[in-house]
Amino acid sequence: MSAKPLVAVAMSGGVDSSVAAALLVKQGYEVVGITLQIWQESQTDPRHSGCCSLGAVVDARRVARLLGIPHYVLNFRQQFAQTVIAGFIEEYRRGRTPNPCVQCNRYVKFDAFLQKADELGAQFIATGHYARVRYDEKSGRWLLLRAVDREKDQSYVLFPLTQQQLERTLFPLGDLPSKTETRALARDLGLPVAEKPDSQEICFVAEAGGYRSFLQSRVPDSVRHGEIHDVHGNVLGTHLGVSFYTIGQRRGLGISGRREPLYVVDIDAQNNIVVVGTEQHLYCRRFRVEDVNWIAIDRLTTPLAVEARIRYNMREAPATVFPMEDVHCVEVEFGSPQRAVTPGQAAVFTRGDVVIGGGTISRRLE
Repeated sequence: MSAKPLVAVAMSGGVDSSVAAALLVKQGYEVVGITLQIWQESQTDPRHSGCCSLGAVVDARRVARLLGIPHYVLNFRQQFAQTVIAGFIEEYRRGRTPNPCVQCNRYVKFDAFLQKADELGAQFIATGHYARVRYDEKSGRWLLLRAVDREKDQSYVLFPLTQQQLERTLFPLGDLPSKTETRALARDLGLPVAEKPDSQEICFVAEAGGYRSFLQSRVPDSVRHGEIHDVHGNVLGTHLGVSFYTIGQRRGLGISGRREPLYVVDIDAQNNIVVVGTEQHLYCRRFRVEDVNWIAIDRLTTPLAVEARIRYNMREAPATVFPMEDVHCVEVEFGSPQRAVTPGQAAVFTRGDVVIGGGTISRRLE
């Protein structure tokens, strides 16, 4: 039997990517481990030991040595800074709330990484994401499917993947029943990262003050005070800068003495105004989405009934997607109002297990 093709596995030093590499070795693929050095930092706090820390490189190398596969560290810091970091900063300056994991997948893990895999002669790339890829004979398209383990499913942050990328991508963990099974496999294989905790933080934001400190240290002019208005235009107070607020935020508004709790319901970056309202003002049925990428279909020509998510940890809700004259934009209408539709976040459309497509929320309509 001929040997299986070469697969370049993105090894972050965590349990998921380590098990993904191990499964591919077990399945007979020729495997090379690649750690993407995207943000150099020397944090020792485990909460900040994510896929781009120095510790990640050491852990990935240990796993590769145990598996008997080559391991390389490739410098992707410039690509990461020019796309993910720059985009993160710009979105907050615009009063939007970005999802850096989506952009990292789009520009680094499935774009720049695939180019490097080509240089190595690899036919496929693989990651530790919980998702699945299938080819649909009827449509002639590669499909992105949700993982078997819905609790760990990561298809929401993978919606930008193109047909060319999906054709050459393997997700070895997508069919596993649970994260418990992943850790059990890691223990059975004797992987040194079997009990390593999952990273929960934005990997490049290690400051104690979180993303606000990050923005303030790198973009000092993001601290530009302005007015806080209610939904009727009344001035209620002063904000610290639109970059420091997000839709649905309740704490840190500096407004007291109100009978009802107030939340950020809109951010007008052009006029440097933060708008607050009550819980009822957070709900919205219709909104616009830009930069849409279709996976299961070539393009949208008629309204399409889907299940939609506007946050990673949200349960899908019935919605209809409407085409617009600009083929890269759509309007979405939920069957019932949804809380905190947030510009900058991803809107992802599914039908059952199949990801139809997705894009970036640009603004609320009603």
